[in-house]
Amino acid sequence: MSILNSIIIANIIISLISLIGGIVVIQKTLLTKKIIPYMVAFAAGVILTTVFLDLLPEALELSEGTKVNIFTPVFIGILFSFFLERFVLWFHHHESTHGIKPSLFLIIIGDGIHNFIDGVVIASAFGTSLTLGIITTFAIAAHEVPQEIADLGILIHSGLSKTWALILNLFSALTAIAGGIIAFYFLNSLKNSLPILLSFSSGIFIYIAGSDLIPGLHKEYRKQKKWAQVLPFIAGIILMYFMTILLHE
Repeated sequence: MSILNSIIIANIIISLISLIGGIVVIQKTLLTKKIIPYMVAFAAGVILTTVFLDLLPEALELSEGTKVNIFTPVFIGILFSFFLERFVLWFHHHESTHGIKPSLFLIIIGDGIHNFIDGVVIASAFGTSLTLGIITTFAIAAHEVPQEIADLGILIHSGLSKTWALILNLFSALTAIAGGIIAFYFLNSLKNSLPILLSFSSGIFIYIAGSDLIPGLHKEYRKQKKWAQVLPFIAGIILMYFMTILLHE
């Protein structure tokens, strides 16, 4: 299978997972609210393991013999994510203090930008190796499901019908395919920049886990549920650890 086909299929799979998650929200709202914290914990474990056992080691290996300092793009990736969320995606998670509902336009555009970047990250990973592409796709899917479910809830709360919220959320998710295809056609000219792209992607993932996912888990104050969330977090780490070993063999 060609790299381009792998990139497109990976992004389609993630979009379909988001669609299925959206349908679950519409059909089983109460059930979804109960399982989202555990999905977030699982995603945090998956993402952190992917960064430190796959993306960064691969970037280090590719940068051998070059003057590339992979930690600079990691830092830039974190800063980029912060400013992107601060000025655009902030509206995903908060309502105005004056009771005004968040802008539907900003929610959809912000989500589209985020998914476009996911597509670029996937393309960079598949451009390095099939194994890294598969692992990165799994990591993105793990955090996309709870995020897309949350976004869908905001769209519905903002006044859209469930059907239109689902359709717009799916179109927003499909921007990842555009990001993947565009990045693919620049991969050949950016072959020497793959360590930088992988490091930049690592910075984005670190920000997602450290700023969005893990802090969300700390909001649970009931001791029993707090410890229950540790299990999916550890499960995510263990799963990605063994996936890394098996896929690299």
